[in-house]
Amino acid sequence: MRVFAIADPHLSGAQPKPMDIFGGNWAGHPDVFFRGWRETVGEGDLVLVPGDISWALRLEDAAVDLNALGQLPGTKVLLRGNHDYWWSSISKVRSILPERMYAIQNDALRFGDVIVAGARGWLLPGARGFTEQDQKIHERELERLRLSLAAAHRLGEGRLVVMLHFPPTNLAGDRSGVIDLLLEAGPAAVVFGHVHGEGPDALPAASFGLPLHFVAADALGFRPRLILPAAPSD
Repeated sequence: MRVFAIADPHLSGAQPKPMDIFGGNWAGHPDVFFRGWRETVGEGDLVLVPGDISWALRLEDAAVDLNALGQLPGTKVLLRGNHDYWWSSISKVRSILPERMYAIQNDALRFGDVIVAGARGWLLPGARGFTEQDQKIHERELERLRLSLAAAHRLGEGRLVVMLHFPPTNLAGDRSGVIDLLLEAGPAAVVFGHVHGEGPDALPAASFGLPLHFVAADALGFRPRLILPAAPSD
């Protein structure tokens, strides 16, 4: 089983929302995204989608996009992004997911030798315009990450992959509370998105020895990136 990741598909099947206002490379992006996935991912692969999955405001509208993802090859694991307004309680989200599609929230999942954990994250202290409310959300997301990493630890040995929506560090690669938790967990890979209009190498590929993977869809040309190869025993 190979592990791929791609964040920020920003789908809008129920009420189409053009994304080309964010750059010409977004023109017709759903078709490019679906084609790139089919050309890259096999049925036996695992694909992580860390946030900003659908522009839908209601769960029933998001189901259109979730079902479209469900028809693509591979097993999928979703994480909430800051624009996933349709994501209500985790039980309701899980109740409408297609087969072989899972969602992470305050917990962790095992797929063979791969363990997946994660949390959305938020703006980091020191960011421009950072407010007292941002600090509260940031602290809440740190706790969500602690819970998820603790759940991953309880699953035993395996290759740990951590999903984030927001980057765990800034462009300078400075240390953060998120980095501290990741260093303690020792993941095989960390994937994140959120930032648009940048190339795939714009954000640090490593920070304090952590293997970081920037996987925003537009940075990847809307094609999932290989994060971990299949284990030798697969």
